[in-house]
Amino acid sequence: MPDNRPVIAHVLHRLDRAGAEVLATGLARALRDRFDFVFFCLDGLGPLAGELDHDGFVVEEFGRRPGIDLSVGRRLRERIKAHRVALIHAHQYTPFFYSALSRGRMPRRRRNPPILFTEHGRHYPDHRSTRRVLANKLLLSGTDRVTAVGQFVREALIRNEGINPKRIDVIYNGIAPGPIPADTDRQQARRQLGLDQDQPVAMQIARFHPVKDHATALHAWADVHKAMPEAKLVLVGEGEERAAMQTLADALGLSSVVQFTGPVEDARALIPAADVCMLTSLSEGISVTLLEAMAAARPVVATDVGGNGEVVEHNTTGLLAPRGDAAGLAGHVLSLLQNIEQARVMGLAGRSRLVERFTAEQMHAGYARLYESLM
Repeated sequence: MPDNRPVIAHVLHRLDRAGAEVLATGLARALRDRFDFVFFCLDGLGPLAGELDHDGFVVEEFGRRPGIDLSVGRRLRERIKAHRVALIHAHQYTPFFYSALSRGRMPRRRRNPPILFTEHGRHYPDHRSTRRVLANKLLLSGTDRVTAVGQFVREALIRNEGINPKRIDVIYNGIAPGPIPADTDRQQARRQLGLDQDQPVAMQIARFHPVKDHATALHAWADVHKAMPEAKLVLVGEGEERAAMQTLADALGLSSVVQFTGPVEDARALIPAADVCMLTSLSEGISVTLLEAMAAARPVVATDVGGNGEVVEHNTTGLLAPRGDAAGLAGHVLSLLQNIEQARVMGLAGRSRLVERFTAEQMHAGYARLYESLM
């Protein structure tokens, strides 16, 4: 039988285990009965590429060179034509730029598939660039749409990118809630990490990148350690800042109470080991890490930046502090580690908020409706 599913091309930097990439692969798997997905990776493949290939998806790499690599636009155009792509779904700005570049000199000709540009987060600091505002007016054609993963991101696209508000939809990130972890899940996760079963534990899952501001997490933990020496901080992830953060932990006298796990294939399985989940970012879109903490019914302590305030309801599902406020974050962590009942109630409230607003089912349905309308 002929395959009549329209072809949608996901265009990304790489297929690493990060928020945008995980959400794109989840969309493809959830909607493959209605749409045929291909993946175009500008900068490399990444660990998710092999999984997608195993599942029968086409994954292609473009090897983008530093600077503006005009050949990528040309090669994208060739592959879009070869696969008879009906819609391009570009994740983040650079993939959107090259997707638009693939149209050649006549971007508004009807033979080109429309582009759906999804902005997953914002850089920090985030400034308006007149050059980029003008570029966006040229790159976006009349049939294109833009989605933001939260209201904060939408406002940034309007304010700093000059994109017409009528063109932008908000589709919140979502995950499959799964069952609430049982005591056995907690015990198993703690055994995996080598933690005592009764030890107070906070966990931060984030790549070691300057925007995640692990330094503030460590300075906050120095304050927590003074008040609760037996408490432990588990930092899950890998990245360019890891060595520097290990050095900082040693300098603060925290080497015995801060655990660096390195890269973990299934970080979500470790969350039941935590009593509190932290996120000290300088900027965020809609953090999948926070959603995973809520799914596990764990209270959250986070910086009040970007979309964190849309995810975490302060004093109800968790506690927020200003960007870089180590003392404030430490106080919030201590209040939850020292009050088990408050932590339990907040965790369950977070779980309810997730099910109400941030599920994968809701997210997938939102994108499916938009795909249909664009095609």
